[in-house]
Parts: sequence; structure tokens; C-alpha cells
Amino acid sequence: MRGLPLLAGQTVVVLGGSAGIGLETARQARAAEAGVILVGRDPDRLRAAAAEVGAADSFAFDATDPGALHRFFADLPGQVDHVMVTAGGNYYAPLAELDLDRARRLVDEHLWLPLHLARAVPGRLRPPGGLILMGGTGARRPAPGLFLPAALTAAMPALVANLALELAPIRVNLIAAGFVDTDLSARLLGEELDGRREQLRTTLPIRRVVTAADVAALAVHLMANTALTGATYDVDGGQQLT
Repeated sequence: MRGLPLLAGQTVVVLGGSAGIGLETARQARAAEAGVILVGRDPDRLRAAAAEVGAADSFAFDATDPGALHRFFADLPGQVDHVMVTAGGNYYAPLAELDLDRARRLVDEHLWLPLHLARAVPGRLRPPGGLILMGGTGARRPAPGLFLPAALTAAMPALVANLALELAPIRVNLIAAGFVDTDLSARLLGEELDGRREQLRTTLPIRRVVTAADVAALAVHLMANTALTGATYDVDGGQQLT
């Protein structure tokens, strides 16, 4: 399906679009003939990403700032069709070592940002387009140090299902990714990255590591298939089965 005009004449906004999954989604949306608007925090990296994919425009601000987020959508010259959120990272720590500032930032990125976004897009987002949020699968099994990611992992499908009813006919969906081989993963794992890749190649049912292109292909499908809303879609190469 890649390269077909699935999104011809539509506009896609990617929050966190300067690298990783967001940038690859922008690249594939452009291949599907959509116009793309990128949002990111780092102006230099954002400019480079916008030039690389031929974005229609780019805006540098912190998407977790509610005022900046609402101003961005209020100032858009017209409606857009899809908004994807890939901004944010993850944070793992046992309770005794928890950095409350980092924990608060994680909640802002994965819970408050979608809520502020849901309040900003009515009237600016054209149905049957919608919102695509990013979550994860790795914290579904309890383990030391995972209590905060686990709580957010559990909360996001419920959030998405309810937003799909509140915002209808705007559609809302969630992509729950397992390990994805990106620069963010490399920063988190450091010297353990190659070992993790090899482990996944030998244990995943798909016998390879999930990439940003895999996640982006799902995102473009969710944009194009207007029958999908209120659901969570796992893309983890079968990691939960092993």
C-alpha cells in the first residue's frame, strides 16, 4: 500500500515529528500524498526534518505546554485531517528512587497532553480524520520499577475509548508499541542495545526487530481506514506471546 495516494489532499500534523517514529510517519504520509506539518521542541532538528520530508510547515514548541498547544491549533490557517502524537519518552525507576519531576513530565506527556489536545482540536480537525496516540505494551506485566509506566499503559486505552465517544465523528486510536529500534531506544539502552536486538531477533515470532517504519505503516493505515476508532492496536512483533 505504500506509495499509493491513500491520503491525497489531506493534511497530517505530527507532534514529535523531528525524529524516530514521528519523522517516519511524516515520511510515509508524504508518500501517501498528504501534506505534513511537523511540531517539535528542537528548532534545528525540526528544520532538518521538515526539509527532509518536504513538510508544508513546521513549528517549534513544547507540546506539553497547554497554552502553546491551543495557540498552535487556533492559529492554523485551516482545518487538518489527522494529528499524531509521538512526543515524549519513558521513565523507569523503583519507588524509592523515583524522581518526581521526571515522573510528572511523563504523566504530562502521556496523559495530560492527549487531554489538552482533545480540547484543542474540535473545529480544527476535519472528520472523518482523527487523533492517533502512542502508548506501549512493555509495562503490561508487573515488574520492579515499572509501576508508573504500567499505570499509564493501563490508562491510555480507556482514555482513547472514551475520547472516541466524546469527540465523534472525529476518530481516536492508540498504537501500543513494544520495543522499536529507534534513536530513543539506543539512548535508553546504551551498550545493551545490540544484545537486546539479538535477543529479539531470536525470540520474537517475526524473527526481526520492530522498526519505526512498521509503526508508521500502521499509523498511515489508521488515517486512511475511516472505520477505525476507539481501539488500541499492538505492534510488537508478537513480543507478548513469548
